[in-house]
Amino acid sequence: MRVLLSTIGSRGDVQPLVALALELRKLCEVRMCVPPDFREWIEGLGIPVVPIGPELRATAAGRATASAPSAASAPSASAAPAAPPSPEQRRQMAEATIAAQFPAITSAAEGCDVIVAATALQMAARSVAETMGIPYVFAAYCPAVLPSPYHAPPPGPGQPPATAGNRELWARDAERFNELFGAALDSHRASIGLAPVGDVRSHVFTDRPWLAADPVLGPWPEDGERTVVQTGAWILRDERPLSPELEAFLAAGEPPVYFGFGSMRAPGDLARVMVGSARALGRRAILSRGWAGLAPVDGEPDCLSVGEVNQQALFGRVAAVVHHGGAGTTTAAARAGAPQVVIPQLYDQHYWAGRVQDLGIGVAHAPGAPAAGSLTSALKQALRPDVAARARTVAARVRIDGARTAAQRLMTLAQG
Repeated sequence: MRVLLSTIGSRGDVQPLVALALELRKLCEVRMCVPPDFREWIEGLGIPVVPIGPELRATAAGRATASAPSAASAPSASAAPAAPPSPEQRRQMAEATIAAQFPAITSAAEGCDVIVAATALQMAARSVAETMGIPYVFAAYCPAVLPSPYHAPPPGPGQPPATAGNRELWARDAERFNELFGAALDSHRASIGLAPVGDVRSHVFTDRPWLAADPVLGPWPEDGERTVVQTGAWILRDERPLSPELEAFLAAGEPPVYFGFGSMRAPGDLARVMVGSARALGRRAILSRGWAGLAPVDGEPDCLSVGEVNQQALFGRVAAVVHHGGAGTTTAAARAGAPQVVIPQLYDQHYWAGRVQDLGIGVAHAPGAPAAGSLTSALKQALRPDVAARARTVAARVRIDGARTAAQRLMTLAQG
C-alpha cells in the first residue's frame, strides 16, 4: 500500500505531514508532493518527493502565492505582500496554481491507494483521487479553518474586521472560494471527464475533514453540523542537539526570551523592538533569523541570533516564547510549558493568539507590527509566575500521539 501526502505552503504546513509520513513509513510506503524548498530535507529522511509549484522562499521575497480570501490564503501566510494583489492578479495566480497542481499531483499519485491533502489551496487533489477511484482526506491544522457557527473564518490579507454573524461570514467565504477558483477548477475537471463542482470549499474540505490540532489547544466545537475527525497535532520528533554556541549562551545566565517569526516577513523594525522589550525587563534574548532575517541590533553579549533550531529542546529552557502564532510554534511552546506572547499577522494566527490568551498560558498581542512599549507590556504579563505555572499545567495535557493516530486511521481507511 502507498499513501500520498500533499500540501502547498511554508514549513509550518509541510512539517506536520513529514511527521505523519514517518509514522506511515512503519506501516506502508509513503510519498510526498510539496514545494521544492523542502525536497532535499525530506528526501534526506528517505521519503520520495514530487515537487509542486515554485520555490516559496523566492516567492516570499516578492509577493504571496495565490491567496484566496480567508481559508485559501493559508499557504501565503509565509509572506503577506506589502499591498494586496488586485482581483485580476488574484485570479491569474489562482489559475496558475491549479494549472500546476493537476499534473504534479497526478504524477505523484501514480500507484497510490489514498491521498491526504493539507491546506486549503489543494484544489486538484480530490479530483485526482476521484479519477483514480481512491480515498481522499482533507486535513486542517486549525479548527478555525473549518466552517462552524461557533467561530468566524480566518481573516484574509487586507480584509476588514468581521461585523456579520458567523454563518453569514462562512457563506461569504464559500462565495469567494467559488469566485476565485471555481472556473479554473471546473475547466481542469472537464478536461479529464469530471463533472463541475458547485461548492469549491465543500469539495476540497469534504463532509468529514480531519483536524490535526491538539484537542486542548485547538478543540473542535461540536456543532452537530459537521463530522470532524480530530487526531491531535502531527508533531515531528526532533532529536537534534543544540549548537555549542547556543548551549554556552543558555548556560551563561538566566533563561532568555526566544523571539521568532518563522516563515513570516518581519513587520517594521521588529528585531530592535524585540531585543528592546527583553532588555527593558532585564532579560537576554535569542533571535531566530527565519525568513524574516532577524538579527541582533548590536554586538552586546545579551543577544544571540540562531538559524534553524530544535524548538523541542530549546523551548523548555527559555523564559518565554514570542512568535507570530503559527500552529507548529504555538504547539511546541505549549508542549514545552513556555509562556507565550503571540503577535498574529494573518490567517489562523489570530485563532492561536486567542487560544493562548484564553488558556492563560500567555498573551495575545495586537496584530501587526508591535511597538516597543506594547511588546514590553505583553512580555511582562507573560513572565508572571502564575502564567508560567499555568503553562506547565497545560503542557502536561498536550498529546504527542496525533501522527500515529492519523497513520492508523489511514491504514484502516485505505484497506476498506
